Amino acid sequence: MSAVPDPSDRNADAPHGGPGRPPGLPGDPHGIPDLLTATAARCPEHPVLRLDEEVLSFADLDALSARAAHWLAGLGVAPGDRVAVLLPNVPQFAVLYYGILRAGAVVVPMNPLLKAREIEHCLADAGAAVLLAWHAGTDQAVEGARRTGTLLVPVEPSALAATLAEQPDGPPRTAGRGGEDTAVILYTSGTTGAPKGAELTHRNIVANVRAGVQVLGMVERDVIFGGLPLFHSFGQVIGLNCAVAVGACMTLVRRFDPQGALSVIQRDRVSVFLGVPTMYTLMLTHPQRAGYDVSSLRVCLGGGASMPPEVLRGFETDFDCVVLEGYGLSESSPLACANRSDRERIAGTIGIPIEGVRMRIVDESGTEVPDGTVGEVVIRGHNVMKGYWRRPDTTAQTVRDGWLHTGDLGTRDERGDFRIVDRRKDVVIRGGFNVYPREVEDVLYEHPAVAEATVIGVPHPTLGQEVAAAVVLRAGASATPEEIRGFVRERVAPYKYPRLVWTVDALPKGPTGKILKREVVVPEEESGRLKS
Repeated sequence: MSAVPDPSDRNADAPHGGPGRPPGLPGDPHGIPDLLTATAARCPEHPVLRLDEEVLSFADLDALSARAAHWLAGLGVAPGDRVAVLLPNVPQFAVLYYGILRAGAVVVPMNPLLKAREIEHCLADAGAAVLLAWHAGTDQAVEGARRTGTLLVPVEPSALAATLAEQPDGPPRTAGRGGEDTAVILYTSGTTGAPKGAELTHRNIVANVRAGVQVLGMVERDVIFGGLPLFHSFGQVIGLNCAVAVGACMTLVRRFDPQGALSVIQRDRVSVFLGVPTMYTLMLTHPQRAGYDVSSLRVCLGGGASMPPEVLRGFETDFDCVVLEGYGLSESSPLACANRSDRERIAGTIGIPIEGVRMRIVDESGTEVPDGTVGEVVIRGHNVMKGYWRRPDTTAQTVRDGWLHTGDLGTRDERGDFRIVDRRKDVVIRGGFNVYPREVEDVLYEHPAVAEATVIGVPHPTLGQEVAAAVVLRAGASATPEEIRGFVRERVAPYKYPRLVWTVDALPKGPTGKILKREVVVPEEESGRLKS
């Protein structure tokens, strides 16, 4: 699945988009544990993780993760075994993450909010040998592990520290694990069925770390905001692993809230912010924003969903920093494409592919379409997953001739910049016309009273689908659905504006803060309007 030079692909000659290897990292790592050991040797006393007053140095993380590897081997974990981790954003996540990898095993990170049946599915599907679960609220983990017969080990900070203190000093042996071996299995959200495990290799992740460091210009002593879940690919690879690779410190946040985030940025002098669009929106519109010193911010990366241009421009102005939009998915390790700070950026675009990766826009037959034409985004390069765990048929459907078919719709312009239009499954087909929710959402965000918005399609008896919008108003602002509807109607084609508009206190979101369209509930009075 590695990138193969193709003279017909314009990205092959782009400054950041051609096949090849991203710039090197200190120590020239081949596996994920090398990221840690190389940096620990170079700057052992530098802080790598902080959670409020708790701070771990690189020497601490190196020693503790080595001891964790010995401990796991004592539990019977062998190279290639899968070890599930059900932890919030705490330093113990990193200790166990690198410990599992140093033992030669495979990390299966899981959302600590999962219920027993969801935990059962992931454990059974992965064939996990052990489940390491946070000590608080382990009822669901206990039941999920019981149903699969998986060894459950509660993780309590003081108990874990005592256990690791009893383990031998020195690095463990991890023979037999190479760059093409699976390092992490990430279970997708399962919007189209039961969650599938995307297998990412050591090579996938190390190469993505190289690219992430390059895109963001990360340097030693940077402070990275750790508000994205570590069980998710964005927070884990671009946050934790990039910080470890360059000698930066990641300041952890257990649960994101805008005021808490602003406080952490001020307290820890955060220089690199990673987040989804919702985080940027909530911080930008927070009524006390001006009371916090955010002058340390240098660069931000948005991902997980498209960022409304109004939010991006407003954040750059108010926070006086560069905001880059990136694009990727778990199956692409995750970063595939991003804006660059040294290249002209156009709001609403995701820039150009990262080093060693190519992207194309293709039609349903897989043929590349002309610039400006909407088609499916496909990806090829070092970031494409090994496959879906134990699902060869599904893998073959998703990765065809080395190209990862994302299911996302996008365009490429004459400059080579890509733009995501929408998920294929999210497109609203109204009376035979395609309506891309992203386009309508961008207009909604231009309304001065709108803080958040999402656009969905709802069944219509004659048109097939009708365009509908759920809106969250800014604090202290007021606007009626009729006013909002009229605002959009003046700015888009007649078939695009939402006939159904309603306001809500909050929109449903996933663990990263991404708006979950599938969970948006249409009020009965709005549904009734379709029948009248």
